[in-house]
Amino acid sequence: MTVGFVMMCHDALDRAAQVAIHWAKAGCPVVIHVDKRVESARYDGLVRDVSPYPAVQFCKRHACEWGTWSLVEASQTGAEMMLRRFPQVGHVYLASGSCLPLRPIAELSAYLAARPGINFIESVTTQDVPWTVGGLDHERFTLRFPFSWKRHRRLFDAYVNLQRHVKLKRRIPAGISPHMGSQWWCLTRQTLGAILESPRRDEFDAYFKRVWIPDESYYQTLVRLYSDQVESRSLTLSKFDYQGKPHIFYDDHLQLLRRSDCFMARKIWPGAARLYGTFLSDTLASENRAEPNPGKIDRVFAKAIERRTRGRAGLYMASRFPKNGWENGKTCAPYSVFQGFGDLFQDFGPWLHKATGARVHGHLFASERAHFADNYKIYAGALPDTAALRDYNPRAFLTNLVWNTRGERQCFLFGPRDKQKIAEFLIDDPNASISVITGAWAVPLFRSRRDFSDLRRAAARLQQVEAQQLARLRHIHTKARVRIWSMADFVDAPVEPLQSIIDEIGARANRRLSTAPQMHDLTGFGQFLQNLKNQGMQPYLMGDFPTGDVSETQTPVRRKPYLVR
Repeated sequence: MTVGFVMMCHDALDRAAQVAIHWAKAGCPVVIHVDKRVESARYDGLVRDVSPYPAVQFCKRHACEWGTWSLVEASQTGAEMMLRRFPQVGHVYLASGSCLPLRPIAELSAYLAARPGINFIESVTTQDVPWTVGGLDHERFTLRFPFSWKRHRRLFDAYVNLQRHVKLKRRIPAGISPHMGSQWWCLTRQTLGAILESPRRDEFDAYFKRVWIPDESYYQTLVRLYSDQVESRSLTLSKFDYQGKPHIFYDDHLQLLRRSDCFMARKIWPGAARLYGTFLSDTLASENRAEPNPGKIDRVFAKAIERRTRGRAGLYMASRFPKNGWENGKTCAPYSVFQGFGDLFQDFGPWLHKATGARVHGHLFASERAHFADNYKIYAGALPDTAALRDYNPRAFLTNLVWNTRGERQCFLFGPRDKQKIAEFLIDDPNASISVITGAWAVPLFRSRRDFSDLRRAAARLQQVEAQQLARLRHIHTKARVRIWSMADFVDAPVEPLQSIIDEIGARANRRLSTAPQMHDLTGFGQFLQNLKNQGMQPYLMGDFPTGDVSETQTPVRRKPYLVR
C-alpha cells in the first residue's frame, strides 16, 4: 500500500508540476484538480509538463471560490478518481498547489504504513475552536449562506442579520456533530470511501452546500461518523495570522521549516527557489525521522503575531495606522515632566542634569517653539523645534523624541502657558512621571514689571488652566505617576521632594542631595498674592502662603554632626 496525493491547484502551476513530478518519481499516484477559471493555455502547459509521468492524472475541473461548496466538490472529484484508478493506495493526502513536501516520501509512506487505520485530520468541536474569525462558529452550521462572502459582502451580511432577526435556524442532519479543522487532511482508503459512497451522501452534501467554509467542516465532521480512529492533527504545517490569513513561507524560512519535522508545508511563495531546490532534492533522503511537531515553531509564530498586532512599545510603525487601544504602550521608556520647577528655581535644568545625568529640556510645548536641551534647533530623529510641525501631531512629536533617545532619560518642563493638547496623552501614559508645584506660574508674573491689571487677567487665566490640569491629574483613571505639591508647602521644605525626584530618576544610585537649586528671590511675593486678592482674583493654588515679605526660601544650612557624651 502507498499514499496518493490529491492536489488542488489554481496558481503557480509550474511549481505544482515540480511537486507532482517529485511524488510521481517516488512511486506515488497524483490526481490534480485545476480551477476551471485558470486559462486554457496555462492548464495545457501543466498537462504537457507532467505528461511523461502516467501516475499523474487530471480530474474534472470545477470553478472554485473561497468559502464555498465548490472546494469540497473539487476534492470529492479528485478523491473519487484516486480511489477508482489506484487500488494500491492506502492513504489519500489532500494538498494544494502551494504545498511543499519537507521530508522524503519514503518517510511519509513508512509513517502511514505503521499506522494503517489512522486518519490524520484536524477535527474539533465548534466550542473548542480558537481560530474562527468573523464571529461565525456554531452559526455557520445553523444559518444558510447562499451568497459569496468575497464577492457579495453586503448581501452576505444582510442575509445573516435577517436570519438572526427572524430567528431562522437550519436542522443539522441526524447522527452528526459539527466539527471543524484544517482542510488539509490525510485519510485512509476505507474512511474516505465510506464518506464518498455513503447512502446518506446526498443528504449531507445538500446540507453542507449552505454551510459557510464547508471545506473546513465537511470531512472534519463526517470522519467522526465513519471512523473511530482519528488523530486530530494535520500532517501539513499551515499557520495563520490573527486575521485568518495564511502565513507565506519564503527562502529565509528554510531552517524554520526543517525544525518543524512536518511532512508538508503550506503556503510556499512561488519564488522561493531555495526552498523548492532544497526539499525536492535527492540529498534530503533520511535526513530527519522525528515525529512531526509543528509546536516547535509555534513560539516563533506567536511572537510574530504579537509583534504584528501590538508592535513595539512606543513605536508607531508606518506599516499600520495607529488604532486607539492597540498600542503596546504609548511611549517606549520612562520620562519626567516638571511643572512649576522652572518658574520657581533658577537654572533648574542644568542642576537636574548635573544631579542625575538625565537629558533635561526646556518647555518642549511652548507656544513659540520647542526648547530642546542645549538650545538645539534640530534634535534626535530630525525633530525640528518648529511649533507648527510639533503642534500638527504633538503625540508623534513626543513619542519620536522618547524613541529616538531610548537609553537616556528625557525630562522636560511643562506648564499652563504651554500648548495643552499633549496633556491628555501625558496623563494616560504609564511611562510619564509628572511632578507639579501648583501656583508656581505666578512667580514669573510677580517678577515681571507689567501693568497690574494685565497681571491679574493673566493670573486668572493661568490658574484656570492649571486647575483643569489638576482635576485630570487627580482622576481615578490617571495612569501616569503624579506628585503634586502646593507652592507654599514646597518652599517650606524643598529638599525632601527634590530628593524623591533624584531617587526616582535613579541615573546615579544612592546619591544624596547636598545642594538644592537656587530659588528666585520671593521677597514680596506674599504681598503680591494679597494684591491679587484685593483686585478680586483668588489665587488659591499656591497654598497657604504668608502675607508680607518672605525671604527664608533657601535650603536650610546642614549642620555638622557632633557627638554628645
